[in-house]
Amino acid sequence: MNQYATVDHSASAPVIADLRSDTVTKPDAAMRAAMAEAEVGDDVFGDDPTVSRLESTLAERLGKEAGLFLSSGTQSNFVAMLAHCARGEEIVTGRGYHIHKYEAMGASVLGGIAFDPVGVAPDGALDPDAIRAAIKPDDPHMPMTRLLGLENTHGGKAIAITRLEDAVAVARKAGLATHLDGARYFNAVAALNCGEAAMADLFDTVSICLSKGLGAPAGSVLIGPRELIDRARRWRKMLGGGMRQAGILAAAGLYALDHNVARLVEDHARATVLADGLRPLGRVDHATNMIFFTPEGGITPELIRYMGDHGVKLLGSIGTGRLVVHKDVTDAGIDAALQGFRAALSA
Repeated sequence: MNQYATVDHSASAPVIADLRSDTVTKPDAAMRAAMAEAEVGDDVFGDDPTVSRLESTLAERLGKEAGLFLSSGTQSNFVAMLAHCARGEEIVTGRGYHIHKYEAMGASVLGGIAFDPVGVAPDGALDPDAIRAAIKPDDPHMPMTRLLGLENTHGGKAIAITRLEDAVAVARKAGLATHLDGARYFNAVAALNCGEAAMADLFDTVSICLSKGLGAPAGSVLIGPRELIDRARRWRKMLGGGMRQAGILAAAGLYALDHNVARLVEDHARATVLADGLRPLGRVDHATNMIFFTPEGGITPELIRYMGDHGVKLLGSIGTGRLVVHKDVTDAGIDAALQGFRAALSA
């Protein structure tokens, strides 16, 4: 089943907690006001001051030269890979990382870029020896390894800075460029209690998503050296991704950076409460804002329907369910989820 599928049911119960993903967050009244008041222009001409401010603000906060606003995290990762790699060149990344598993292999299908995915360690990192073994010699029988692609967080796990450093050191020694899929970059920062630029400093390019825990309705920003960002901007145009008066969306991103970064620890705290409450009911794997829950007998369509009938939306995943806590999940939502699971699983 599609990982984003929801089991259909006809219940009319109001939604108390939508735990399908942190992508379901909705702009609050203050964010909507910022969007309505945004100064805009034609960004393809470089005339949208709010987009320019978002790009420069995030680049400066994370210690990079330039930024590029894109419609999604997938598009941001895609243009980054295209900016780094020519056709026939190769990316080493994690087998379960988003750029390899959940982006429809766009870099290969449309960009002609090869992947060599390696196993992901239990902590979400890539072991240096696995990276080293995947890097190809200069041999015409093989693709030229060009880029190391990492991810933080991975499955909610915030990967330690030292683990990232070890992986990047192997890439640098081999002359590779480095990219970080930071879809939940600030969740990792909150969990690791590190400076905002600590991870970004290790990588040539970083993709930051605004529409997950930060609560903006759409958009990601790719940051990195100006020359690479200029190349990525050209790729964005070729992919049809140039937007016009995009300042309305960029204003939401700026609001999110000002108001929704520090509060991510609240999501992590609520996820801990949910995880602890679920442990008597099955196997629980929890980190940052994500819980992977496997009750006895697994997640079933019947359980998903029952929870929906009681105001708690779940993904359509069968067996193990991913539950994601975000800014629109309140204490009442956590209570509703726990009550629903307890009632359903004790029946």
